[in-house]
Amino acid sequence: MTLQKFLDEKLVAIVRGMKEEKVLPIAEALYRGGIRFIEVTFDLKSPENFAATTRAIRSISDRFGSDMLAGAGTVVSAELVEMACDAGALYIISPNTDESVIRRTKEKGMVSIPGALTPSECLIAHNAGADFIKLFPAGELGAGYIKALAAPLGHLRLLAVGGVNEKNIPDFLKAGVIGFGIGSELTNKAWIEAGEFQKITELAKRYVQAVK
Repeated sequence: MTLQKFLDEKLVAIVRGMKEEKVLPIAEALYRGGIRFIEVTFDLKSPENFAATTRAIRSISDRFGSDMLAGAGTVVSAELVEMACDAGALYIISPNTDESVIRRTKEKGMVSIPGALTPSECLIAHNAGADFIKLFPAGELGAGYIKALAAPLGHLRLLAVGGVNEKNIPDFLKAGVIGFGIGSELTNKAWIEAGEFQKITELAKRYVQAVK
């Protein structure tokens, strides 16, 4: 179900660097705007906060069930895969391609979304069992790079992450990507600190419309 729903929805909101108590209100604002996938990232600079990340993932899973699917981001080791799985994460997103992470993700029955940049990295990830390939940073590469990459590698499910906004989404779709990860463009820290969650909801609605 997770795999097909991802293909249908095309959007995952990335929640990075937020206090644990802010994550659930962010998720609720995104849900009201039509977002059905949310990635909560681990902060590799602060391992002491890993437990808070897993609690945030669990809170989303408990609150929404199958209505909004939570995953873990910046997962760079099999140990973090285990932690995320125990917290109820349904998919694993990484900034890099690590075959051990991909294999453990699939062994745990979760969707695997490693990060890649080059054709070689993309194929290594695919051959290791990745369900999607996260092209990162997509905004720096541009739609032209992705179109060139997709020409010989059209069998890969490519996601554009990094520098994606509602204006360039159509170009990326034409280039061959099938989905997007949206971070700070959507989870605006100033809005969150000010409690202006309605602004997140309204922007989320525009992103949902942009991918249709």
